[in-house]
Amino acid sequence: MLEIIKEPWPWYVAGPLIGLTVPAFLIIGNKSFGISSSLRHICASCMPANIPFFKYDWKKEVWNLFFVFGIFLGGIVAFNLLANPNPVEINPQLATELASYGITDYNHLVPQDIMNWESLFTLRGFLMMVFGGFLVGFGTRYAGGCTSGHAIMGLSNLQLPSLIATISFMVGGFIMANLILPIILSL
Repeated sequence: MLEIIKEPWPWYVAGPLIGLTVPAFLIIGNKSFGISSSLRHICASCMPANIPFFKYDWKKEVWNLFFVFGIFLGGIVAFNLLANPNPVEINPQLATELASYGITDYNHLVPQDIMNWESLFTLRGFLMMVFGGFLVGFGTRYAGGCTSGHAIMGLSNLQLPSLIATISFMVGGFIMANLILPIILSL
């Protein structure tokens, strides 16, 4: 049984399982699926300030904090007990392209050649980790939610803003991966 859990699940199993969380949340407690709102709940609970955005009854949303903690805990368990010891397999053409940018280590979840403490203090590392993190946070707030909230929950509720946000996420991802990232990696 443990071997089944260790193997990657095909899209036709994993996708419906993720998709079924939406009706499960709605049926069990009339709750909306989303991850980015948990940061707001954490800030509202830990930093009681006079900021209107954080002045609400966050205790009604404490379930979301437990949900996110469960995801975090599941990641720790998966990393420590279910990790595949083999290097990450990538397409040979992608490996050749990444090698031209100096990325050759695929033994971890992220390439250690660019995602490490030393790289953080380079222009490329700063752009990718700090500025990129800021843009993700800003975009999430500006869009009114993250990809999981819009693409899974919002689309299942047939919300037009979620469709627009999801299309924007995809277009932005294609532009970033194909046009902007090669420029950053060549720095």
